[in-house]
Amino acid sequence: MPGIYIHIPFCKQACHYCDFHFSTSLQNKKPFLSALEKEILLQKNFFEKESSGIINTIYFGGGTPSLLSYDELAVIFETLNKCFTISSTAEITLEANPDDLNSAKVKELAGSPINRLSIGIQSFYEDDLKWMNRAHTSEQAISSVKGAQDKGIENITIDLIYGIPTLDNTKWKNNLQKAFELSVPHISAYCLTVEPRTALAYMIKKKKVLNINEQQSIEHFTILVDEMKQQDFAQYEISNFCKNEQYSKHNSNYWKGESYLGLGPSAHSFDGKNRQWNISNNALYINSLANNKIQFEREELSEKQRYNEYILTSLRTIWGTSLNHIKQVFGENYVQHCLKEAQIYFSNLDLMEEENKLLLTDKGKLIADKIASDLFII
Repeated sequence: MPGIYIHIPFCKQACHYCDFHFSTSLQNKKPFLSALEKEILLQKNFFEKESSGIINTIYFGGGTPSLLSYDELAVIFETLNKCFTISSTAEITLEANPDDLNSAKVKELAGSPINRLSIGIQSFYEDDLKWMNRAHTSEQAISSVKGAQDKGIENITIDLIYGIPTLDNTKWKNNLQKAFELSVPHISAYCLTVEPRTALAYMIKKKKVLNINEQQSIEHFTILVDEMKQQDFAQYEISNFCKNEQYSKHNSNYWKGESYLGLGPSAHSFDGKNRQWNISNNALYINSLANNKIQFEREELSEKQRYNEYILTSLRTIWGTSLNHIKQVFGENYVQHCLKEAQIYFSNLDLMEEENKLLLTDKGKLIADKIASDLFII
C-alpha cells in the first residue's frame, strides 16, 4: 500500500555532515505550513490509479519535524484526512531531535496520531556530538528515549553514525551497548559520508578536521553486524536492524518499490514508473503554491532504469533480489544478464542464491553498492 513523506525544511542549527534541504531560519515556518496544506489539497488524486489507495505509512522527515507544535501537526493531519484514506493501522513516524523531546513535547506527541518516533541520537559521546555540530547533549540523548517510553511511546528507532574520526572501536562498541540498554526495537546505523557542499567537506579540504578513514569505517561496520547479532537484532537492510520483525514499514516500502507521495520542498514522489521531485527552495515553494502551482521536475523511468533501481534497493534487504520478479516484470534476458554478472560474486562468497533470490553475505554487504552497479544494465 502507498505511503506519504512530508519534508519539514527547518533546523535549529546545521549539522556539519548534512546535505538535506533545510533552513536554520524559522521565519517562513507559518507560510510554509500554509503552502504544505495547499500542496496536500492539490495532490489528493495522486494515488487514484492505485488498486486500494489506502495510505499505509506517513513519515515526517527533514530537517527537524519535532520543531512542529501539536496544533501545527493537527492541521496537517486534518488536511491529510480530508484528501486521503488513511489506514487505521498506518505507521506514522516523526523524526525528532533529542533536545526537542522534553516532557511537555513528548506528552503532546503521545496524544497525537504519531505512533513511531525516529530519534536522531548519532552518538552518546559529547566530543562526537560537538564534532558533528549536533544541538543535543549525551544526557538529552538518553533522557529523550526514556521520556518517550515513560509516556507510552514504545515504537522507537534511534539513529547512530559510525566512521567518525573521533569515534574509535571501543567507543563505538559502547555506543551500541548504550543503545541496547535503552531497549528500543529498532536501530538505524549509518556510515558517515562526506557530501559535497557541506561544512564537513569544506573543513576536510581546509584540513581543519581529519578525513574519513575507510578502514576504520569497515571495522565499525563489522563490529556493528556482530554486536547486533549477539543482541538478536535482525539486519533487514544494510543500515537497519530490528527485533521481532518491527521493520520500518515506510522505508521497507521504498525498498520494495511501492508508490509514495512526497510533500514539501525537495520531497520526491514515485508512482511505479515516474519519479518527480519538488523544488529545493523554501521561498519558491511557498510562492508557487500561493498561486496554486507545485514546482517540480518529473522523469519517466525507462525499463533499464526501473530494473537498475530494483537491483539497487532489493539487494540491500533481507528479502533479496527475486529472479522471479525480474523475469515477470523485465523478462528472461534481464535474468540471464543478472546471473552472468553475479558469477564472480558467487565465487568470492559475496553473494548467494537461495529460493531463486540473490542475497548478500555479510562479506558482500561491505561492497553492496559495487555489486549492485555491476548487475546494472547501462
